[in-house]
Amino acid sequence: MPYLAAARRSVSAFALAALAAGALVGPAQAQEEPLPVSVTGPDSVNLSLHPEPGEPGEPGEPQIELGLRAPGEPVPDENGVTYPIHQGEYTVTVDASSLAGVAAVDFSRLGGWQGCSVAGLVATCRGYEIYAGRDYNDLGGIRLDVTDESAAGEVGTIEVTAAGEGLAFTGHSVDVLVGGPELRMKQLAEPAGFRAGDTFRAPLGFRNVGGLGGDGVVLRIYGSRGLSFPGNFRNCWYDPRDPDEVFGSSTALCVFDSEFAAEAAYGLSVPFPIRTARFALYDVMSYSFSAVPADQVDELLAEGDYRAGTGPRLGLVRLPDADPADYARFAEADLPTKNTFDLDLTGERLRARKGETVSVDVGFANHGPAWLALLRSGGEPISFWVDLPPGTTVTEAPENCRAADWEDPQGDYLCDIDTPILEDASRTFTFGLRVDEVIKNATGRAFFAYTMPNEGNPANDSGTIVLNPGRH
Repeated sequence: MPYLAAARRSVSAFALAALAAGALVGPAQAQEEPLPVSVTGPDSVNLSLHPEPGEPGEPGEPQIELGLRAPGEPVPDENGVTYPIHQGEYTVTVDASSLAGVAAVDFSRLGGWQGCSVAGLVATCRGYEIYAGRDYNDLGGIRLDVTDESAAGEVGTIEVTAAGEGLAFTGHSVDVLVGGPELRMKQLAEPAGFRAGDTFRAPLGFRNVGGLGGDGVVLRIYGSRGLSFPGNFRNCWYDPRDPDEVFGSSTALCVFDSEFAAEAAYGLSVPFPIRTARFALYDVMSYSFSAVPADQVDELLAEGDYRAGTGPRLGLVRLPDADPADYARFAEADLPTKNTFDLDLTGERLRARKGETVSVDVGFANHGPAWLALLRSGGEPISFWVDLPPGTTVTEAPENCRAADWEDPQGDYLCDIDTPILEDASRTFTFGLRVDEVIKNATGRAFFAYTMPNEGNPANDSGTIVLNPGRH
């Protein structure tokens, strides 16, 4: 029997017995407060008249995910088990009746494996357990699709309510708009001959493929470590990169309070300048225009440490001859692609007697001018191999090096170097070697298995390790 139900039953039995005997002493106990639970989900959905393959809202994928949020956060016990904070039946009702003739509604993703009962455009879901927080309280998703009857500008609302003994639910509404503004970004390309240190004059713009126009647009621009925004437009706010953060980025927000029409394209009144540092290489720049009313701009600015620009105003200009093929949902570019780095591996020459253990240093450095970030692959490490001199045994290996004990290794040890690698980075990998046999000019080496793209000096991509070098 659930604990809360048992507790309530015991209190009720005690109270009845006391009343029957006329022997209640002291004030009556206050009734236990109901558990507050809120329904969660998006506030609104803009239902596209023509969703493109691969985009959110693609056929089959729910645009609306619902859930419940209870007080606190889930905390597992010493065995890693998380228990609910409420047990008892409750009912969630999802009423999409106002979407009749506006959009098709698919409730099949609601309720998990047990599903929900559906009558027309109303779904009724039943549950029993509620956990703290939000993570364990998913209700499932709702898929919406336009029909032959759907038209731009039509609206509806999905109302979600819930009820259960001992629970105080707060419902949720999802407003649905058909054919609202949908902005696609102008695709960018690196200019011919572009080099690190140059400034890219970016021709940013958007095309509204939605069935309705709008009033108010926000442009958000992002640049990774090697990119900065030297412009100073008065309707833009700038959050520059923290120079001490390797993965730091620069962000700019530009606000336009002008109207835009359906099926129309717009560009900036002047190109947006993006400066590249001397060390920049494949730095990521991305941007997006969003239909945002003026009263929501302050919420966006609160997300960063922005300073306002004080220069001329940046405007929007309608482009009458824009090619729809030049616009897509996302826009980004890698800048620049023509810089180089210089990775350098060095070994060591030393003497040692039989039975002696020595420390052998393998040095790594990047002499620039570019950094090596591998931002597109999530900062995965690069690797080099180490062949140790014959007649030796490893007594201690560096932390990021492991013995090549698999088939067909290219060396004795494989060592990893975390990225990003700054333009002036250096590091030493120290091996402890015991000399089992003294061999004149016993030679090993550290080397990269292949020459990386943008390597400016492959000649120093390997270093030699020599024990007991002979005299020349």
